[in-house]
Amino acid sequence: MPRVLVSMSPEFLDKVDTLANSVQRSRSELIREALRNYMRRNKSLDFHKAQQNADALDELIG
Repeated sequence: MPRVLVSMSPEFLDKVDTLANSVQRSRSELIREALRNYMRRNKSLDFHKAQQNADALDELIG
């Protein structure tokens, strides 16, 4: 399985490890599960619409 290097503060990593231990999962399992949930929740996002909104905001500000 490929590995991914992710940087995070020591304090945040402590929180991740504490949570992983409390739910009896490895750090990697917990992060994979969190990303799967994030992707599932945001699956229906309309990225094209988001880009249009960003462009319109840029025109207003610019």
